[in-house]
Amino acid sequence: MTKYFFSGALLSCIAFAANAQDAKRYNILYIMSDDHSFQTISAYNHILGKYAQTKNIDRIAKDGVLFERAYVANSICSPARATLLTGQHSHMNGKYTNRGGFDYNVNKNTLPELLQQNGYQTAIIGKWHLTTTPKGFDYSDVLIGQGLYYNPVFIKNGGKKHTVKGYNTDITGDIALNWFKEQRKTEKPFAMFLHFKAAHRSFSPATRHLNLFNDCEIPMPENYFDNYSTRGKPLEISKMSVARDFTRRDLKVDFTYDNIQIKKLPEEYKIWTEHYKKENAPYINKTFASKKDAAKFNYQRYMKDYLRVIRALDENIGRVLDYLEQANLADDTVIIYTSDQGFYMGEHGWFDKRYMFEESYRTPLLIRVPGNKNKGVKNHNLVQNIDYAPTILDFANIKIPAEMQGVSLKKLLDKGEVAEDQWRDSLYYHYYETQTAHKTPRHDGVSTKRWKLINFYELKEWQLFDLKNDPSEMNNIYNDPQYATVIKELKGKYAQLKKHYHVPEEIYSIHAGKLKSYK
Repeated sequence: MTKYFFSGALLSCIAFAANAQDAKRYNILYIMSDDHSFQTISAYNHILGKYAQTKNIDRIAKDGVLFERAYVANSICSPARATLLTGQHSHMNGKYTNRGGFDYNVNKNTLPELLQQNGYQTAIIGKWHLTTTPKGFDYSDVLIGQGLYYNPVFIKNGGKKHTVKGYNTDITGDIALNWFKEQRKTEKPFAMFLHFKAAHRSFSPATRHLNLFNDCEIPMPENYFDNYSTRGKPLEISKMSVARDFTRRDLKVDFTYDNIQIKKLPEEYKIWTEHYKKENAPYINKTFASKKDAAKFNYQRYMKDYLRVIRALDENIGRVLDYLEQANLADDTVIIYTSDQGFYMGEHGWFDKRYMFEESYRTPLLIRVPGNKNKGVKNHNLVQNIDYAPTILDFANIKIPAEMQGVSLKKLLDKGEVAEDQWRDSLYYHYYETQTAHKTPRHDGVSTKRWKLINFYELKEWQLFDLKNDPSEMNNIYNDPQYATVIKELKGKYAQLKKHYHVPEEIYSIHAGKLKSYK
């Protein structure tokens, strides 16, 4: 039997009772990066974290709680952001894919609107990626679409576009610090949503970091040359291969899209071209001894640029954390760090996200609560990004709407890890977008701490993984008779979760572009 902890009217009643007992209204700093993998945060103790050296993100973990089993409901940029605003799965908030805007006619009680209505000064800075003009924010300065790494274009408070000279990550940090110093109203609690573009493709570093990792080789995952044996067509048809699908833009051979903007920064452009001319020599001269050597070259270029981008991200997070301490705000501010989803660091030979496999399904989540006794704690309860909005409302002492499908994480932050019978024992996931260059098939599924069952329903194929004995998800055991009982139990959980979250059967037969909200 699948266990659920707090839902619907019960959740609202409990939240209301808690609010009556605890009148403290914390400031909220919600920091979200784009496509930042847990593997490249040193606090997660992954081998890549030793190269990333995220000392500032690690500060949040040191003084707070690091969640080891945090996951997303739909591993793609815009839907993840809609989930933050609503505390709901995609089929409820209507944001299934990156196409189209966020529908405020469907979503009436978004997180920032509730905060604003209850006396918070709200701000969003950086990546928005929901097309629609932001609502519920007293201040907004957001990127257009994905945003550019160099000389990015912002829209301030829904007004005219304006280009800001420089490097995106630094500019986003500058705008945030300026808001704290010049815009913040000291008589109100604040809720700052600080959304960095980094580390989105094309992984373009600040020029000050171009020489990082020049003299080292980043270790490759053991399954970089995965041949997808036992997992077949669902993986084979995807176009996320670092070896085959990395473009000349990704490799910094061509100056297109965001990279071309650096030409407008003459000093930086000179540094950029000199650096990549040297690094690109094997690629340009085609001196690789084999396709495998070329694939290894692509991996090194990918990882070094990615890690360079992370360095600027961490520096700017540090600037903001330093300001909170200097301004005596840290003791009244809940700090949350996460990413819109996870990302492949060459596992299965991939970059990007989308699949329900661990590297993209799992996301970093670190939360620091002032005065909390649980410092430096690692939590292993199953949590999901539908939980973020209820958590923020809980710390803001605001009643959690019954339509939010997530659960406040405050209990886990206050009490530490709890037993499954006091929490949840499984999660539901659904990916809808197929009409993209990456060709990832639509699928949904259920996961527990040990098992993961994925339904590639358009391909009529199921996959089962034992995360305890096969953490890299290399062996699909769905067709092994000895797991029949496990499959039966998981399919039962799968059905219960779909019922619990009001997942309509018609979404399995309708093209993603025609889907609607099912509220």
